[in-house]
Amino acid sequence: VQLVESGGGLVQPGGSLRLSCVASGGTFSSYGMGWFRQVPGKEREFVAVIRATKTTHYADSVQGRFAISRDNVKNTVYLQMDTLKPEDTATYYCAAGRPILSAIRDRKMYYYWGQGTQVTVSS
Repeated sequence: VQLVESGGGLVQPGGSLRLSCVASGGTFSSYGMGWFRQVPGKEREFVAVIRATKTTHYADSVQGRFAISRDNVKNTVYLQMDTLKPEDTATYYCAAGRPILSAIRDRKMYYYWGQGTQVTVSS
């Protein structure tokens, strides 16, 4: 499975961005699709996931501000990010896997990763 992210950029605090991740080479609808983010010197952290069943889970830090969705016809997963804060600045990575519910936030549960897209929140 190949994953290609897009949609990152520079945005002011309080602004919005929508990230997209297009998948190819696998059965997209069977995978849980997640978003993670990483800043230099820190571990990659969980942001959100949408399971094959379309149930969603979010990190506490983004709950209520971010929304993950998927289009199984377009083989695409989206991350709508609203009310962005400077601490949301990071490289955002799309990931695909079949995570079990008890470990859904664990990056080791995801087999495939995109190359990342940079999000910078700054005035």
